[in-house]
Amino acid sequence: MRTTVTISEDLLKRARKAALERSCTLSALVEEALQRTLLADAAIASSEPTRLPTSCGRGLQPGVDLDDSASLLDVMEDR
Repeated sequence: MRTTVTISEDLLKRARKAALERSCTLSALVEEALQRTLLADAAIASSEPTRLPTSCGRGLQPGVDLDDSASLLDVMEDR
């Protein structure tokens, strides 16, 4: 299928050079780049969310205020 896209002149020059170096057409290079981008996006969208390790505990320790980094540092240094 034929379509028209607008890209910057610098990017077009770089793409043409890359196509020549790979011995392929500009169209093939653009199609491959789109395929890779769309496959990567699909892989990210379908991946499981990252699970962060947690430890069992009793919540915040006395004197810990997560909104006050200075008091948090004081509590950490006391231990």
